Amino acid sequence: MTRSTATSRATATGRTSSSATTPACSASSTTSPASTPDGGAARREQHQSPTRGRREQRMAKIVEVTPFKVGVQVENITGRPGRTGGGMVIVRIRTDDGLEGYGEGTLAHKTRAVFGAVEDFAEYLVGQDDSLIERHWQVLYRNSFQRGGVIMMTAQSAIDQALWDIAGKRFGVPVWQLMGGAVRDRILLYTHPGGWDRDVVVEHSLARVEEGYRALKLTIRPAPEMIRDTPLVEASYELVAAVREAVGDDVKLMLDCHGKLSPSIAIELGHALEPLDLLFLEEPVPPRNVEAMLLVRNAVSVPLATGERMYNRWDFRTTIESQAVSVLQPDLGHAGGISETRRIAAAGETYFMGVAPHNPRGPGVTMASLQIAACTPNFIIQESAIPPGSSETWDAMLVEPLTITDGYVDLPRAPGIGIQFDESLAERFPWDGSDTSHPTVADGGVGDW
Repeated sequence: MTRSTATSRATATGRTSSSATTPACSASSTTSPASTPDGGAARREQHQSPTRGRREQRMAKIVEVTPFKVGVQVENITGRPGRTGGGMVIVRIRTDDGLEGYGEGTLAHKTRAVFGAVEDFAEYLVGQDDSLIERHWQVLYRNSFQRGGVIMMTAQSAIDQALWDIAGKRFGVPVWQLMGGAVRDRILLYTHPGGWDRDVVVEHSLARVEEGYRALKLTIRPAPEMIRDTPLVEASYELVAAVREAVGDDVKLMLDCHGKLSPSIAIELGHALEPLDLLFLEEPVPPRNVEAMLLVRNAVSVPLATGERMYNRWDFRTTIESQAVSVLQPDLGHAGGISETRRIAAAGETYFMGVAPHNPRGPGVTMASLQIAACTPNFIIQESAIPPGSSETWDAMLVEPLTITDGYVDLPRAPGIGIQFDESLAERFPWDGSDTSHPTVADGGVGDW
């Protein structure tokens, strides 16, 4: 088991005796608040003091912040043989009144870096009031001259999830109820068929539909450099067309390009796909090149989506204001957690953009994303890469199992986010290090993932 714990060196309960707060007005008082020189202030004090006293009495403090490295284990998925080794970072936060909250900060090839960032953040968090979620978000983000970046934001995301998890457990409600309640009765999910060979993808797609999914995201064949030739367009069209024919018109389809296309090829592909009724075309060009994305958007009718490689509202700002895409895809595991993902969604709503949160992560990010899905008006669909029942690691961390019915899951009902964690999982499924292989191009140069 790999773990690290930061704990308070001093005993601090965060409790204040009830005698420490004196009511502003008692039964024996003969002076009316209105008769004092500042009657309004007295009335405010009369109403505020008891509340403040109760707040001081129930305030709990963070006593431990512990990151764990856990190997990802997947099995029983058609086309996806059992595997272990992908690293999750699970963060546990404990309070002095016995509550525990959990969050996930999974970042491929950067597991140790995220683990270390959580340890750095723990030095501030231990001893703090766990309920001040927004204050802690601001401190973790702003208390550094070098702000943001995917490593720090992934660590901050996990911490934010864990703090919201504690808040939900403290009040005995799912997190979405703390955010104003649900705006829908159920949540639409999509998953991945897996593979690139046309016949194999068709087989896997039919298997996913049999499992209950009604939305699938396909992907272009991996390439180590930008794609500038037409054969890719033909192959991608044939792939999507074959799946569409197999699953029918009632299943929603998406295509992920991983930002690998030149604008001209993206436009050619977009035109070819128009008759196949895609929900969206994901990252047709590199995501931070807004001008290139606008070229594609203005030339095709297929809705475009992007956002998984943007890590806060400022990263999204230009894309939103230019309306370069129709669908935003913040990844709650990288984009500042529940707190920031909700702000990103709200910013997109002002431009009539939908939100389809990105998520090929583990159970922590999945369940946290469902909290956002429940209460976000412009939510469209939620990505969930691992089907229920296909991973022992996943199933052990879910408080309530996910059941897909006609493409949807019910709103989460467990208090907090809806995950649990036993340290023995880190021992049973150890993380065995990052994959250091990398793509190369034809001349031996370094390629892109």
